[in-house]
Amino acid sequence: MTGSAPPPAALPGENWQLHTQLPHLEATAEFARALAAHLDPGDLLVLTGGLGAGKTTFTRELAHALGVRGQVSSPTFTLSRIHPHEDPATADLVHVDAYRTDAAGIESLDLLATLRTSITVVEWGRGLVEQSLLGASGSWLDLELNQGTASPGQAGSEPAAHEEPRGGAPVIQTDFSETEEELLGVPRRAVLRGYGPRWMTTPTLPRGFNEHH
Repeated sequence: MTGSAPPPAALPGENWQLHTQLPHLEATAEFARALAAHLDPGDLLVLTGGLGAGKTTFTRELAHALGVRGQVSSPTFTLSRIHPHEDPATADLVHVDAYRTDAAGIESLDLLATLRTSITVVEWGRGLVEQSLLGASGSWLDLELNQGTASPGQAGSEPAAHEEPRGGAPVIQTDFSETEEELLGVPRRAVLRGYGPRWMTTPTLPRGFNEHH
């Protein structure tokens, strides 16, 4: 995977799409909490979106709603973190960042060892982890977060993740490059997609999060 590439196109075979406008970061947090109620051990959520799109905020609120321990932050430089649940009998959260790795790197994380007993969230994993972890008959959720109100895939709706200045070296950015004020003030659009038999129907979310396509 290359750092300058935009989020890859959605995969074929989806059962449904749910589009949601998130006017501020708190709405992103509310959406995460609503979705957490539908997740069970063994579920895989593939999370896609550019820098500042709210991926880490979403995962942090998801973790809080699931009741797991530990500070949730962008795992860009550690690739993977396991957040155990307060109750040892309840699912842990496995948080993975696939941005700087490939299929071999994902395999080295041995996610299969925790997949069935945990809820796994993989940032930048679209097209990279679904088949390797689940096989052809697997089920997963795909969540794409984009800044602004344009539909995902529309030209200009998503800036490149890492941009290279003219005549200079590449600038490495992280999800912490923007201020809290900038993040809070930027509207986002979420597209949730369901794949496989586990997600044949759309999860029932609170009113305001159910714009079907």
